[in-house]
Amino acid sequence: MEAQSMSADTANAGSQPEKKFRAGAISVSVWQNQGQSKSGEPTFFRTISLQRGYKDKEGNWKNTTSLRVNDLPKAALLMEKAYEHIVLSTKGDEE
Repeated sequence: MEAQSMSADTANAGSQPEKKFRAGAISVSVWQNQGQSKSGEPTFFRTISLQRGYKDKEGNWKNTTSLRVNDLPKAALLMEKAYEHIVLSTKGDEE
C-alpha cells in the first residue's frame, strides 16, 4: 500500500491527500479539510474519496467512482485502513 503525507483541501486544484491507500486499481484517499465553527474558530475535519483506475480505449489511465462486484472486498479493506488512520491520528479533534 502506498501513502503520501500532506494536508490538503479537496476543493483546491492540485491538492494532495494526507494519506492514500491502494490495492490494485482501487484507491482510498484521506483528505484533511479546514472549516470554521459557529464561534469563528478554525476546525479541522477529514473526508475520504474512493476510486478505481482503468484504461480507456486509447490506453490512457482514467479514474471512476463506480466499482465492480469484485472490487468490493478491496474497497472494504481500504476503507477500514482509512478509518483506522483517521481514528489513530485524531488528537482530541472531533471527526
